[in-house]
Amino acid sequence: MNTSVATRISPNITTMIRIDHSHVLALFHRYKADTPPNRKRALVRNACLAIQVHAQLEEEIFYPAMRNVLSGDEVLEKSEPEHQEMRKIIDELRAMTSGEGAVIDASCDEKFFALMRLVIHHVADEETKLLPAAERLLGDRLAELGMEMTRRRVELMRPYAGEFAANTVRSFPVGAAAGATLLTAGVLALGAIAFARQKGGRGASRWSRPGR
Repeated sequence: MNTSVATRISPNITTMIRIDHSHVLALFHRYKADTPPNRKRALVRNACLAIQVHAQLEEEIFYPAMRNVLSGDEVLEKSEPEHQEMRKIIDELRAMTSGEGAVIDASCDEKFFALMRLVIHHVADEETKLLPAAERLLGDRLAELGMEMTRRRVELMRPYAGEFAANTVRSFPVGAAAGATLLTAGVLALGAIAFARQKGGRGASRWSRPGR
């Protein structure tokens, strides 16, 4: 598969961002105070990895592209500081949920609910303001940026694909888990094909090491 074919198959960047948002919101929807502890842990770990990789992809690819066509936008300017707030909570949640025998108590619930509130507000701003602006202003670049995001996602997710798939299975019912796992595998496979055709590649930053 050549790069032009891969570009046509890969979602454009705003579609990919919306897919990421939907995945995380689905995880949030399944987390309740009375959810079994093993499922809570899987939901938290899955959401933390997904949010963190998504934030890095936006900061490396989407936000720089938007700054070239949109200046002084309030939502764009506050997006990275909001990511930093998310990262702080994610670090705390990882410490609370490290190890299969981690105790998932009310303090973990409150921390995860705080992350939910922050992410939901962030998603609402992006989907009502920033993504429509991108679709007006970036035009033909949307597909190119989507392929770039796919390639970079594979770099970031490859070391954690097994963990992500296992947590997805624990997070969703069997039918939904199978579909989500296959979708994840398909996106990763497409990105791997495109990435294999590239020589070299950018090094991973600290956010490519989610388990630190």
